[in-house]
Formats: sequence, C-alpha cells, structure tokens
Amino acid sequence: MSNAANQLRKQQQLAAYAHYMRVAPTEPEAALWRLIRCRQLGVQFRRQVVLGRYIVDFFAPAAKLVLEVDGAHHAQQSKADARRDRALTALGLRVLRLPARLLYQQPQAALQLISRALRA
Repeated sequence: MSNAANQLRKQQQLAAYAHYMRVAPTEPEAALWRLIRCRQLGVQFRRQVVLGRYIVDFFAPAAKLVLEVDGAHHAQQSKADARRDRALTALGLRVLRLPARLLYQQPQAALQLISRALRA
C-alpha cells in the first residue's frame, strides 16, 4: 500500500472514531457540551474534531482554541498529553485542559476559564 493510501486510510479511521465519540460522549464531555453548545460563549465549538493526527474533544475554529476534558486516566499519560499539546500548538492552536471534576463540581468556574481563554 502506498504512503498516500496509508495516510488516507488513517484519516478515514480517525474520522470514523471521531464520529463514534460524538455519538457516545463521556459524561464529562456531555456536561461541557451542554455549557458551550449553540454559541453560548459567542463562538461556535465543534465536538470531536480531527486535527492533524489527533482527535480533540472540542474546537473553536474562529478562536483557534482546543478544549480537552481530562479525566482520571490523564494523570498516567501526562507525557503523551504534553506531546499532543505541543503538536497542536505547532499548528497555531491554543489548548485548554479542563479537569473533569471541575465540570461536575464548579461548572461556572470552568466557563470562566473558557471565557478567559477566548478573550486572550
């Protein structure tokens, strides 16, 4: 299989997985989506978007802002998350990581963090 065909296959797999994740979000992702959908913060966010070789939880194209919801498993993958953040930053994007517990315990505080990031 040629390199171009292999890349196309990988992109198609990412797109299919992103679609699955939009249909079956985690509870913290669903909670955040309820807070930011329908331009509630003045910008449009999209869910589970393929950017490069990654699928990001939420993306506001106009603000070039990526929102990532970090559950408990992210404590074990901090190096991978840092690599991912560097790759997304290299694409000219900003990344804001939100702990899942913040979305449950203090949703208004999460909204304030997002609003500040949008204004920055």
